Amino acid sequence: MTRGKANPLDLRIWLEEMRSNGELKDVIGADWNLELGAISELNVRRDSNPALLFDEVVGYPKGFRVLTCTTSSPARLSSVLQLGEVSDHHSLVQKLRGKPAEWQGQVANYEPVVTESGPVLENVCSGKTLDLEIFPSPLWHEHDGGRYIGTGCCVVTRDLDSDWINVGTYRAQLNDKGSVGLDMVPGKHGAIQYDKHMRAGKPFPVVIVLGCHPLGYLISGIEIPFGVSEYNYVGAILGEPVSVVKGEVTGLPFPAASEIVIEGWAHVDDVRTEGPFGEFHGYYSGKEGTAPAVTIERIYYRNDPILLGSPPGKPPNDYSYSKAVMRSALLFDSLQAAGVPDVEAVWAHEIGGARMFNVVAIKQCYAGHAKQAGHILNQCGAGAYMSRYSVVVDEDVDPSDLQEVMWAVATRTDPSVDIDITQRGMGSKNDPMFVAYPFPAPLSSKAIIDACRPYDHLQEFPKVAEASKELREATRKKWVDLL
Repeated sequence: MTRGKANPLDLRIWLEEMRSNGELKDVIGADWNLELGAISELNVRRDSNPALLFDEVVGYPKGFRVLTCTTSSPARLSSVLQLGEVSDHHSLVQKLRGKPAEWQGQVANYEPVVTESGPVLENVCSGKTLDLEIFPSPLWHEHDGGRYIGTGCCVVTRDLDSDWINVGTYRAQLNDKGSVGLDMVPGKHGAIQYDKHMRAGKPFPVVIVLGCHPLGYLISGIEIPFGVSEYNYVGAILGEPVSVVKGEVTGLPFPAASEIVIEGWAHVDDVRTEGPFGEFHGYYSGKEGTAPAVTIERIYYRNDPILLGSPPGKPPNDYSYSKAVMRSALLFDSLQAAGVPDVEAVWAHEIGGARMFNVVAIKQCYAGHAKQAGHILNQCGAGAYMSRYSVVVDEDVDPSDLQEVMWAVATRTDPSVDIDITQRGMGSKNDPMFVAYPFPAPLSSKAIIDACRPYDHLQEFPKVAEASKELREATRKKWVDLL
């Protein structure tokens, strides 16, 4: 690292920027037992919500802090993704379009750089000083199976057969002072690496970054191609390599400016009770189960450390906005790549976990245009998984405004011709409706709703009874104090 140069992944630099912009609020004296979760949940449901930095958590000393709601506003999410100043989500989606492909194309140029020092090494615990309970791990929801120390976390693992370092977001339940339960969804990259180690009878090295810049957590939670390290992808976004230090026990790299990092091993056949925990769609899809136990051998943390929390739950939740924006951009690009013309806007609604209820607005160009857009929205690579409803509306409807979308559904559809049902589409065992799936495999039906004006009756369709866009804007300017 260049001496004196600020680390772009330093959470505290970002927090000061958010504080100066009115995007951060301090909360003093909340209880880790359900209160942090309830406050964060109520906060994200407000139209204007800040990030929350909890200090003096009940039962913990001042300075051991918890941060939530980092990516739940356009301004904060834009800042995290290095996209400049953006105040609304449609502008943010447009700025993000094409970026994932651009970043992915540059990953080879941004190998992480190893350094010997960093703020995360201010405190290093091992042996008898090892105690995970010094951090205020929240009990987020009333029906959770325990306290979750890792929700907005980055889980760093290594492939058995190569040098591939994967960074994923997998929940970590606090077992005791020296152990966490790590729930890795089957098929995810971390789980694939874990399975390789278990089959070979070898302990699985794990580093969990519990406090980090939200960019690290955001990217570790999206689909990065197999074999590509998320560190390279983050470097491409930053335009410079990620500065990392290597763990004393496993040699796994983690960002030098991290707030809290734990390091250890998952051993063969060491699994413990884990869960249940709420999911992104707002349900407890799974019951209490088991998960690999990670025995911790090192804890690294900064002075006055910050634990990054991002609990799932009924949307809108802590991270549903960021998922909605990123998936909307991917869907927009997918529609255009498939040759759908005159796409005006796309929105993957938070109410469906940015997967189950997606809407596209188009300017109709030809007969069948709306159905084409709807089916591609429903079945493209970015949209097929767990897509339940795909709605197409005219360009006068804001696809992110559920009131407008359902008005179009109610007034511009004939159910017998405007709703298509596809059978045996891509579902998921994580779907709350999985209990009612008619097949043993995760196959689900899907609906495509054409809520556009009938193309063959465009000229005779009744006009909308509301002020024109120009009149509304002029009226707002004249009556600014009133409106």
